[in-house]
Amino acid sequence: MEKVAVNLAYLLSASLFIFGLKGLSHPRTAVRGNMLGALGMLIAVVVTLLDKRIVDFSVIIAGLILGAIIGTFLALKVEMTAMPQLVAIFNGLGGGASTLVAGSALYESPSIDKLFLSASVASGIVGAVTFFGSMVAFGKLQGLINERPLRYPGEQVVKALFGLSALGLGAYLVASPENLGLYWLIVALSSVLGVLLTIAIGGADMPVVIALLNSYSGLAAAATGFVLQNNALIISGSLVGASGIILTNLMCKAMNRSLLNVLFGGFGEVAQTSEEDIYAGKVKATSPEEVALLLEGARRVVIVPGYGMAVAQAQYAVRDLYNLLESKSVEVEFAIHPVAGRMPGHMNVLLAEVDIPYEKMKELEEVNPTFEQTDVVIVIGANDVVNPLAQTDPKSPIAGMPVLEVWKAKTVVVIKRSLSPGFAGIPNPLFAMDNTLMLFADAKKAVQEIVNALKEG
Repeated sequence: MEKVAVNLAYLLSASLFIFGLKGLSHPRTAVRGNMLGALGMLIAVVVTLLDKRIVDFSVIIAGLILGAIIGTFLALKVEMTAMPQLVAIFNGLGGGASTLVAGSALYESPSIDKLFLSASVASGIVGAVTFFGSMVAFGKLQGLINERPLRYPGEQVVKALFGLSALGLGAYLVASPENLGLYWLIVALSSVLGVLLTIAIGGADMPVVIALLNSYSGLAAAATGFVLQNNALIISGSLVGASGIILTNLMCKAMNRSLLNVLFGGFGEVAQTSEEDIYAGKVKATSPEEVALLLEGARRVVIVPGYGMAVAQAQYAVRDLYNLLESKSVEVEFAIHPVAGRMPGHMNVLLAEVDIPYEKMKELEEVNPTFEQTDVVIVIGANDVVNPLAQTDPKSPIAGMPVLEVWKAKTVVVIKRSLSPGFAGIPNPLFAMDNTLMLFADAKKAVQEIVNALKEG
């Protein structure tokens, strides 16, 4: 009867996870969805702790206290601009925990069958790849590691050797349970594989990588659920894994690339195209005062946020500009590219932080047809997602990638520190177009000066 009650509680928990995910699919219900998911996890944790198989609570209580302290500190200190890094760490910790739990269960289990061993090996491999891959992703996002992809001759062969070696040893361990020490060798090989897989991916692909690592952490948790025979862990891990794969696929479609190309392609390498042919004598610089004059006569303005806005923490200044233009009866919308920033929904999160209405955030398919009726487009720190080479150059690294067609507007203002290329490593002809003005400055400072000029006018 007790086992039935536990499983019913896990079923309730899983149902809350599903409703929580459904709520997270729309900004208006996201908070409620988050709360439902948290409630489901609370039920699962409490029921697991009350299960009589738990015999020693001292370590668990210590972990809860330590986790609460760390969680509170992170919640108070981590800026919204650093959210991608935090997500990468969370993914990694989930994978690392799965690896350690599976390894511990492997040594403590009185009976070892094939299913148990197979699940343990899967948890060890996927968990280790997730942990070390996520740490590399964190390093790239934080600027501790060069965001350009690290390429070298024969890299795919090296990755294949580590991957096949881990799988081969895993199969041998399943067939020969007496060699439990092989588990940690499998984990070591998988750890190196996680580093190799992620170090070779460029910064432009970070949204895809974050989504994929999130999926990995869920799959590792699901495998650990089979190790522990815990239904809640199996279901929740499967949900995270499946949703992560779906999101990864959506991100790949937004870039018009396959997942294999993201993992093994060369996107983000430095291009050989000369910038002189594109920019020479064609780039027109502007000033905040001139931009303010343009906005004074505009009736429709679209703002395109990019990673540069996040780095400069310019979202508050952008909010002030939005409020000021709205007060002058100017129609203002935000064009959001699916892979702008460093994680899925990065720009949406930053704009929501400063209370920009959800209905003002327009997706690519919705906003592209409206650019021809737009007076001024303000591009803030975006590059590759507004590059027309995606449509005009079939040999470009971003060829076929859906982009925001901002050049169709009457005037385009690009706020950027310099003409340096984005992570695709290619120049952007938009910067040299006849209807484009370049405002070379820090995004936060530039937007604030535009606001001041509008107020003075």
